[in-house]
Amino acid sequence: MALPGDGRDAPSRTTPKPTYPIESVDNALKLLHLFRKRSLVRVSEAGELLGIARSTAHRLLQMLQYHGFVRQDPATKAYQAGRGLVDLGLAAVRSLDARRIARPALERLCRELDETVHLAVLDGRSVLYIDSVESTRTLRVGARTGILLPAHATAAGKALLAELSPEDVRALLEGVRLEALTPRTITRLADLERELEQVREQGYATSFEAAEPGVSAVAAAVRGLGVLPRPAITVGAPSSRVTGADVPRIAAALLAATGSLVRRPPPPDGA
Repeated sequence: MALPGDGRDAPSRTTPKPTYPIESVDNALKLLHLFRKRSLVRVSEAGELLGIARSTAHRLLQMLQYHGFVRQDPATKAYQAGRGLVDLGLAAVRSLDARRIARPALERLCRELDETVHLAVLDGRSVLYIDSVESTRTLRVGARTGILLPAHATAAGKALLAELSPEDVRALLEGVRLEALTPRTITRLADLERELEQVREQGYATSFEAAEPGVSAVAAAVRGLGVLPRPAITVGAPSSRVTGADVPRIAAALLAATGSLVRRPPPPDGA
């Protein structure tokens, strides 16, 4: 059965329903589907969307939390994707050969700009770097593959936060201490929200020494790629090479790369 307003999350219409369906498993899987479109899910919303009692939704979410698929925000009491679900998403990306999909675009962008390029995804309030292509320059930003950084402090994180609705951003971060990694890190939610509005308008995000002294970056989300979680591509370089005058050139190359990645996916294996 399709969830309200999100037919893409439903099972394939060509897949026959099991002869002996297990309702609890069916509901648990429908709950997981909710996190494809929503960053936060409350117990009442889960019950309403699935057509089940609030108490049943609560028990299902607690079981998913026990297995690490979701986690409860202590401030809002809403649930968000847990590391287990993110890991499954990354495994799905790998099973689709994410490097086959994104790596050529990263390599082309790295050659074009001769700066280090990363692929990153949102992991709760953090951003996880899942691939990198390093510049050949002597002075360069190093690969960050496997590194987690606060989303509010990075260009990639802000590009991905801007893909959420303002309401979801506030629910995710309201009442949370925004850690200052450097003196230039945004630490007030209102300031971050204003910057995210700008990101939505211009299509890319910037970070000027907000995550690490001497390092600046430009990033853009990759839309329509059909993988979970949605990735962003970010160009990182010494701050001397990412001045205000440099940003338009870097952003243009970056947006061309993300656009071509969606428009011209690589051929399937064996093609």
